Amino acid sequence: MAWFKRTKKGIQTATEDKKDVPKGLWYKSPTGKIVDAEQLEKNFYVSPEDGYHVRIGSKEYFEILFDDNKYKELDKNLTSKDPLQFEDKKKYPDRIKEAEAKTNLKDAIRIGVGKSKGNDLVVACMDFSFIGGSMGSVVGEKIARAADHSLKNNIPLLIVSKSGGARMQEAVLSLMQLAKTSVKLAQLAEAKIPYISLCTDPTTGGTTASYAMLGDINISEPGALIGFAGPRVVRDTTGKELPEGFQTAEFLKEHGFLDFITPRKELKNKVNLYLDLILNQQVRA
Repeated sequence: MAWFKRTKKGIQTATEDKKDVPKGLWYKSPTGKIVDAEQLEKNFYVSPEDGYHVRIGSKEYFEILFDDNKYKELDKNLTSKDPLQFEDKKKYPDRIKEAEAKTNLKDAIRIGVGKSKGNDLVVACMDFSFIGGSMGSVVGEKIARAADHSLKNNIPLLIVSKSGGARMQEAVLSLMQLAKTSVKLAQLAEAKIPYISLCTDPTTGGTTASYAMLGDINISEPGALIGFAGPRVVRDTTGKELPEGFQTAEFLKEHGFLDFITPRKELKNKVNLYLDLILNQQVRA
């Protein structure tokens, strides 16, 4: 039997004979550019035609930053409790379990320690896939422990921010992490240990109001959304139309909030160039 039949409007394939394209084989960027998934991965998850930086997680950033993808993960089993017994449409512990099952992560941040172009480096990287990269007690505690490790071993710290802001299910406990992380970063500054903040898409809310803007240098990927409140909230609060490109990385760099913007494929070299210069050591090729 033929796998198609003629109709008045043309050829029609029977539903049971249609072939589905495997998921993940192609990626379509917001500008409509289509790229092969394997090519996208080889290009650091950046669309080669339009330079769009696809959102990636800690696994991919660790692969990019650490030499030979070798690192030790710190406090990887730290998980959130439910001291407020918060419940909206779901109980908070149920949301945590669902996020863990979906992402294979314990919370919205992972800490890795290894070498990057030969330099010792602590990397704290957020994962937006875990409840929108929201900042709760575990995120604050793991950043504090990452800073402690940097202090104890005199190793530079890099935080990769990717967050929708504070975790509403932890209410004031979440907001307390702003002060907690800021104090730890102040201790790094007193010890003259470099701290680099990398803002990726999106970096918003309490994350922006704390550690994301406290780096010795604050850098970003191209086109990243960076801000405290969303554009709609700012517009409604001020009653004014916002400038073109408001809250993009390029707008913030132009207005002095960022030191530089780096494409993802140059990230490892740029981070280590800064470290070599600030640590007064020979620049590595």
